[in-house]
Amino acid sequence: MRTWFSTAILVGLWLHANIAFSSEHTYVFNTSTSAPYVTDDQQGFQDLVIAEAFKRLGLKARVEKYDASARALINANDGVDDGVAMRIKGLEANFPNLVRVQERLIVNDFVAYSRGLDLRSETWESLKPYMVGYINGWVIFERNLPSNQPKATVRDPQQMFAMLNKQRIDVALYERWQGLYNAHSSGLIVKVHEPPLASVDMYMYVHKKHAKLAQPLAKVLRAMKADGTYQAIYDKSLTVLNDKSK
Repeated sequence: MRTWFSTAILVGLWLHANIAFSSEHTYVFNTSTSAPYVTDDQQGFQDLVIAEAFKRLGLKARVEKYDASARALINANDGVDDGVAMRIKGLEANFPNLVRVQERLIVNDFVAYSRGLDLRSETWESLKPYMVGYINGWVIFERNLPSNQPKATVRDPQQMFAMLNKQRIDVALYERWQGLYNAHSSGLIVKVHEPPLASVDMYMYVHKKHAKLAQPLAKVLRAMKADGTYQAIYDKSLTVLNDKSK
C-alpha cells in the first residue's frame, strides 16, 4: 500500500511540473479490436484499464473502435487521435509519431478452437490434418501455417464460427478472448486448444505530442498490477468468458 501511495505522489508531482492540460479534455485512444476488449457500454478490458490509468493521473480517456485497422494507425500517427490502445511492440518503426508506453498492457494468445477435437496445439504443424479457418489478412496465421495446410479464409469472425458450427472447417484460428466472445455470442460452445499457437506482448502508445505521459502511464499500469486492480478488470472483462465455456 505504501509503495502505491509513493508512486501516486511521485506521478502526481511529475505531472504537475511537466504537463499542461485541460481538466475537461478527454484523451482518445483508438483500437481495431472488438468485444470483449472494447464494448458499447465502455466495460471492455481496454475501456476499463485505460480509463482507470488516466483517472489515476487526474485525466480522462476513452477508447474509440475503428473497423479499419490501417486507418486507426494513420489517425493515431497523424495526431487525429491521442494514441493507440493496444498494439504490438515496435510499432514506432513504421509510425514514428507514436511513443510506446513501456509497460505491457496484455499478452494476446492466438489459439485454435474446435467443437471438441482431441488436439494439442504445440506446433503449427499439429494443425495439418485439419481444415482450418482464419480471417483474411491476419498475418500471424498467414506466415506460420504450413504451406500445404488445408485452409479457408473468411471476412469476419461471425462467418468463421458459423463455418465451424456447420462443420465446414474443423478448426477456427483467432485471438483467445475475441474468439470466445464471438463463439458465445453465436450460441456455439467451443473447445480452446492449448497451448497457444503464439503469444504476443501488446502495448499502449501515445502520440508524440503527449510523450511526457508515457512514463507516468507505465508507472500507473505497474501500480494497478501490484494492487490487484488490473487483475480485477482482467477477470471481470475477460476470464469470465471461460465460465461460459463449461
